[in-house]
Formats: sequence, C-alpha cells, structure tokens
Amino acid sequence: MLIFSLYFLYICALSFLILPKMTQDKVIKMDIAQVLKNKAPKTKVPTFIVNYLRRIAHEDEFNIFFQANPTLKNLEFIEAGLKYLGVTVDIKGEENLPKDGRLIFASNHPLGGLDGVATGYVLGKVYVGKVRFFSNDLMMNLHPMRDMFVPVNKTGAQGKGHAEMMQQLYESDSHLLTYPAGVCSRKVNGQITDLVWQKNFISKSIQYQRDVVPIYFEGRNSNFFYNLARLRKFLGIKFNIEMMYLADEMFKQKGKHFRIRIGKPIPWQTFDKTKNHHKWAEWVKEIVYKMA
Repeated sequence: MLIFSLYFLYICALSFLILPKMTQDKVIKMDIAQVLKNKAPKTKVPTFIVNYLRRIAHEDEFNIFFQANPTLKNLEFIEAGLKYLGVTVDIKGEENLPKDGRLIFASNHPLGGLDGVATGYVLGKVYVGKVRFFSNDLMMNLHPMRDMFVPVNKTGAQGKGHAEMMQQLYESDSHLLTYPAGVCSRKVNGQITDLVWQKNFISKSIQYQRDVVPIYFEGRNSNFFYNLARLRKFLGIKFNIEMMYLADEMFKQKGKHFRIRIGKPIPWQTFDKTKNHHKWAEWVKEIVYKMA
C-alpha cells in the first residue's frame, strides 16, 4: 500500500510538469484537481491530499502569474517570472563568452528549474534568439517558453523523429545549454553537488565541433529536499519522489540573489583520445566546481 501511494504521488509529480493548459481565452491555467481526475478517474482522492498537492505545487501563485502575463513569451516571460519571485541574478566572467562559433554551455544544476531559466535568460540577453536549453519533454507544455526548450524524453523511448530533430539542432547556429547530470544536485558527504555527469555533451562537442563553455550556478535547495532524497534512497525507492517538491523549492528562493560564473571556453579539440568521453565529462565537471 505504501509503495502504491508513493507511486501515485510520483505520477502526480510528473503531472505538475504538464499542468499548465491553455484555456479558451488563451491563458495558461494550472488545475491540480482536474489532473488527478484525469490520471485516476476511478480513484477518490481525499480532499486533504488534493489541497496538499495544490499547496506544494503553488497552484494559486502560478495562476496569478499566468493570468497577469497572458501574452509574454521567451525572455520576456522569464524576466516577468524572476520579478514575480523577486529573484535577481548577476554574471561573473561575461568576458569569457565567445562572440562567434557554435557553443555548448555545460552547467551544474543545483536548483532543478529556476537555475535553468535564470541561466537561459542571462545567456539569451547576450545571444538574442540563439539560445536553447534542454528540458524534460513534459515542460514543452509551458507554451510561452517552447521556442527556447529542447525536449529530452525521460518518460519513454526516443523515437526516430526525435533523433532527427536533435541532429538538426546540433547542426544549427543555436547555442545549447545543457545540464549533464540530468537531475538537480543532491547532498553528498555534506556537500551540495551534481551526481555523475553524462558523456553526451562531450560526444556532441566533438561530432559537431562545438566548443564547451563551463558554467557554475551558485545556489542550493532546502535541507528538507536533500533529506527526502536521502530517505528515499535509504528505503530503496526508485521513484524520484522529491521531484514533486521542486515547485515548492522554487518558491522558497523568493527574494534571493544568485550569481552565475562563466568559465573560459574549452575548444572541442581538447577532447582527444587521452581520455574516454566519460572521463572528459568528469574533467569538465571538475572545472565547473573549481569556479565556485
């Protein structure tokens, strides 16, 4: 029964990423109760659970923002969101940003959402109209930012069409922002750090001759988030339960200031055969964390 309940909550967590839907008047709206009804039409979900999910998903706050900004898109939408949260960002090492070439920006992922849009915003102001960043494919339903998202399917198999789309993307003039860990940082031995960085960005850097620009984002989630992740792992639960608290974690960042550090570009030719791609990925990760 416990595992079933946890699995159900995990499905709800995934649902949070597809909650924003267009209403008839073209305004995005989040509706937790409706999603639960759609996901489990024959299940009577207790009202206190619905209200709890609404609270940790910040349904009311999101809908107030969506209602107040119905026409904004991309950078304007992100800027309004940062102002709504009272979040400010500055950038250190902007002189390291190349003026030409096609780039892959590789960053740590401490927050699991806000860091992505904030970094995308900073880079988007420099490279207007040329920045795309990888995101869970379910986030594609956040219509105002669809032009900037690159869907990464974590809930199913990648199809032929997706592979062709990725090839076109890497061959394009767009700069790509990626989070090689794939998930947000966890607390390991008392330190907030990414898990293992995957090698794909190294392989693509070589294949498409894109220099890699390391980025370090200063930030962290709450102790509750890290303790929950540690408890889940201790219990042997594979479902990423803590993910459903990412919206709550984002609102805990209200009023905070963040710094983004830009490192010197790493030429794609650097990634030679003296190391395999996994070790090169870890090497870039070390560079990123040394910038802290």
